Amino acid sequence: MPKYLIEREIPGAGSMSADDLKAASATSCGVLSGMGPRIQWMHSYVAGDRIYCVYIAPDESLIREHAEQTGFPANRITEISAVIDPTTAE
Repeated sequence: MPKYLIEREIPGAGSMSADDLKAASATSCGVLSGMGPRIQWMHSYVAGDRIYCVYIAPDESLIREHAEQTGFPANRITEISAVIDPTTAE
């Protein structure tokens, strides 16, 4: 199943409180549970005015549907073609 990197432009994202992040996570999880198992949220990174999320989905349309239902923007969706880390050099 393809993995996608979603870039969400959210002004002030990096200064969101733990409670704000918990609420955003709960919103996302609530929508995902209603969408079924074909789309899965792996994790996200909060940096500056953006949140970068990694999702597994059969296609981009489910990512867009999730964004629409949550009200969270999906400014850029890119399919991940490979993952590298320090062990790639070994």
